[in-house]
Parts: sequence; C-alpha cells; structure tokens
Amino acid sequence: MAGGEPGAVEDGDSKGGLRAALGGLTTRGRSFLAAGLAAAVCAYVLGQGDLLRVGLLLAVLPLVCVTVLYRTRYRVTGTRRLSPSRVPAGSEARVHLRMDNVSRLPTGLLMLQDRVPYVLGPRPRFVLDRVEAGGRREVSYRVRSDLRGRYPLGPLQLRLSDPFGMCELTRSFSAYDTLVVIPRTVPLPALRLAGEASGYGDGRQRSLALAGEDDIIPRGYRHGDDLRRVHWRSTARHGELMVRREEQPQRARCTVLLDTRQIAYQGAGPDSAFEWAVSGAASALVHMLERGFAVRLLTDDGNAVPGEGSGGFAGSTQESADSAGLMLDTLAVVGHSDGGGFSRAHDVLRGGNEGLLIAFFGDLDEEQAAVAARMRQRAGAGVAFVLDSAAWAGEEAAPDRTEERLRRLRESGWTVVPVEPGAELPALWQLAGRMRTDTPSVPSGGTTGFAGGWS
Repeated sequence: MAGGEPGAVEDGDSKGGLRAALGGLTTRGRSFLAAGLAAAVCAYVLGQGDLLRVGLLLAVLPLVCVTVLYRTRYRVTGTRRLSPSRVPAGSEARVHLRMDNVSRLPTGLLMLQDRVPYVLGPRPRFVLDRVEAGGRREVSYRVRSDLRGRYPLGPLQLRLSDPFGMCELTRSFSAYDTLVVIPRTVPLPALRLAGEASGYGDGRQRSLALAGEDDIIPRGYRHGDDLRRVHWRSTARHGELMVRREEQPQRARCTVLLDTRQIAYQGAGPDSAFEWAVSGAASALVHMLERGFAVRLLTDDGNAVPGEGSGGFAGSTQESADSAGLMLDTLAVVGHSDGGGFSRAHDVLRGGNEGLLIAFFGDLDEEQAAVAARMRQRAGAGVAFVLDSAAWAGEEAAPDRTEERLRRLRESGWTVVPVEPGAELPALWQLAGRMRTDTPSVPSGGTTGFAGGWS
C-alpha cells in the first residue's frame, strides 16, 4: 500500500493455520463451546440423550464457524492514499483507504483497523458489510499533529468475522506509508534593504564565465548550436569544434543557519524556543526561494541541505520546489545536536561569496558569540534572530550578559533582532528591514558584488 501500491490478503492461507483460527474464537464462540462441552458431560453422567444432543449442537456450532471461516478463500486488496503526504504542524491530512474484493466469492463482515502513532489521534476502525465479488469499498479518516516529524501509517489490519460472530481472524497488510509533518511556515513581507547590489532585480544577475575573450571557457559543439558561436582558437587546440559558453544566470545566494545546540535552548514542546527557531528557519528559506534566491540550510554541526551543486545551494529554478521540500523534510526531523559550537558551520562558509546569511541563534556564550562574529565576515550581509531561552522558559535571564553578546554581534556587522517569547516572525522581519535600511552596510571580507541586499 505504500505509495498507493495495492496489498493483498488471502483468507485460508497456510500462514495462520488451524490453531490460529481456533485462537480467533470470540467470547461468544468460547461460551458456546464451553456450554456445549458442559452439557455433554452432564448428559453422559445423567443419561439424558436430549441434553447430549443440545450439548453437541452448542459445541459444534463454533467449530463449524471456525472451519468455514478458515477454509473460505477470497482475496482482498487494499490501497492507502495520503492527501497531502506533507503537511505543516497543526494542519490536517486525510487518509483514503480502498478495499477491493478480487475473488469470486462475497466476503463476510469485515473490520478495518489502521495503525497510526498516538500523536496523530485515535486508531481508526471501520466496519464493512458484505462486499460482493469484484466489489469495492472506500473509507477515509483524518490525522493531525502539532509536533513535526515523520510518522508511519500502517500496516492495515483486516479482521474477518463469521455471520454468527463466533470467530474473528485478523490479517495484516505488509505495506505502510509515511506522513511528514513539517514546521509551520508563515508568509513574510517582501523587503529591499539598503546596500543591495545593483543589477539583482528579483534575485538574479547575468555575467560571463570569465572576464576576457582569451579566458573564456569553451565547451564541445552540440547539435543545434549556432555556428557563429564557434571558438576557432579552442577548436584548433582541441581538434574538434568548440563553442563559447552562453552567459549563465547566477542566482543571488542565501544561507539559513539554524542553531540546534542542546545547550542553547531550554524547555520543549510546540511553544518552546527551539521550535520557534525551527519554524522561523523554515519560513525564511521558503520566502527566499520564492524571491528567486539560491538557498541552502546550514546547521551548527556543518550539515548543509540540499548539499549538491555549487557550494551546496539549490541548483536551478526548476529545482527550487524539490530543494524546498528536501529542506522542509530535514527540518521536520531535526533535533538537538550534542555539539557546543559553530566551528564546523564556520568552516563551511567560504569567505565573501556566500551572499546573505540569516541565522537563528539560541543562547550564546562569549566564545560562540566570537565565532558567530567571524562567520559574519564570510557573508555579504547577515541578519541574526537571537532567542533568550531562559525568558522563553519563564526564567530570569542576565540582561547585562545578553546585551554584551548582542553588542558584539552588532559590531561585527550583524543585523541583530532579539526574539521575545511569543514574538511573530513577520513583525521581526519588518524590523530587521528597517534596521538594515537605517544602518550603513559593513564591508565583508569577500570580493563578490553582494553587499548585503536581501528581499
């Protein structure tokens, strides 16, 4: 049933065996069998023939039901479909189940039960009346989770019952599906901040591969290439037709940095500081992709998503949707890291050509504030959303120490936005835009033309 593929269950196969069928006797069936045996014993002791016949009838009836249910052969196939298969936390998804009787015999009473994790809600159960040969039944149920993650659905269990309710046999499908609950995302306002390099437009610019005619990088001729683009000097050198590369579109870059250190956050649950940071990172990367940026997700332990292409950024415009899905799937299961610093993330950033750096920090000590300050010098512009986890957990923080860390980040060129408990990201996003507009850009140590613009 995974991915909509059908699974099949055949009653009467050799897996369960007759012993398993006898184990499927219901309370009613066991009561009939016990009453029949008791009546037969009493009839033998008392010499009552009529009572013996009654006892045999009571004892044989459940056994006949077990035999008929065990020997009856029919095939039932089932499919499961998720709509959608990826949902934000707090939103509902609908699960559609379809049962097909592909045998030549009608079924008896069927009960469906799908296994779902407890965080998605109660286990759904459905009772299906007799399904005719070649017939179909469709049912659906809803699942919802306030906690992000990947949750397995299935396998589906099918319970078969005889018309008298004496025996029930359970069969299970082997396939299952996965529901991905991604972090909540909120729409962010489109901003254009002071210091943005000219020529970006909606986040793109065009440039030649290298500067000079002699330095141009040619490629081999392909069918359909314009002969006017043939680079004769390279053709003579390589002995085959070589053509000049066309101007390549280069997308403005953005790195979303998420601090996942366990020591940087206090508390847990949907309203914790860490969950706010995860949701904020998801909203930022979706927004920047929509604005035409090439985006990657980076964590404090140095893991970058999507991790392919130039510098690990999302490749082409056609890949943006897939890259967004990959990053959101990563954020759906991201947890706390055991690391204590940003040294690995600092090493991933290459000086000067990383474009915009948007960071979501937890608590910063003096050492990590210094590393974060150095990270800013490896990007064209930096915006840091800093959470005080003590305040989010309802504890009293040290304001002097916190302000000292924020001041150090500002001096290194970060646009620093403190995040209060329960703050809304769109309002903070606009605040960061005003702060970038009012504050002169701090030159980075790189050589690219990106000077801090973001949208």
